[in-house]
Amino acid sequence: MIFGRSERGKPPVEPVTFKILVAGGFGVGKTTLVGAVSEIRPLRTEELLTEAGRPVDDLSGVEAKHTTTVAMDFGRITLREDLVLYLFGTPGQERFWFMWDEMSEGALGAVVLADTRRLEDCFAAIDYFERRSIPFLVGVNCFEGAPRHPVEAVRGALDLDDDVPVLLCDARDRESVKEVLIGVVRHAMTHAAERRQAVTT
Repeated sequence: MIFGRSERGKPPVEPVTFKILVAGGFGVGKTTLVGAVSEIRPLRTEELLTEAGRPVDDLSGVEAKHTTTVAMDFGRITLREDLVLYLFGTPGQERFWFMWDEMSEGALGAVVLADTRRLEDCFAAIDYFERRSIPFLVGVNCFEGAPRHPVEAVRGALDLDDDVPVLLCDARDRESVKEVLIGVVRHAMTHAAERRQAVTT
């Protein structure tokens, strides 16, 4: 940069920033997803699971999990020179849901991460975004050893509207997560355009 201008003589691009939520059940991979794609060191608010939490934290299918997010995960990714996403991973347990309203303020859209071994764990997140008309897609995190199901079977099991995208992904893989985030942005933009058209007609 030279005097606030690029070396090619073009003015610097002021990126558009969007807020994306990453939600889903306990142990579904939200922290992993944010960490896999964030270009900054993610802010994490993880604490060790305790004996006191065992009666309320269902570890079925995630027996190896030893920590839990108690506030949020935060990361950032630049998709293009002019497009930056801020990622907010929500806590999965019901006792932390009171924070969701504040976190969802101003969000462009959301990813609901799903585990086919515990699909029912993402119902609360789906219901939350549907009730608030926040565009979302479902990312099916393909865990090792988890049963693989066709996208339409997952859609049917979750009773999703036809326009809600469902994508298979690997929350550990940067490129896979990028595709999910691009899908959220596209879906949210389409949703916003449809709402504008409905208002003007």
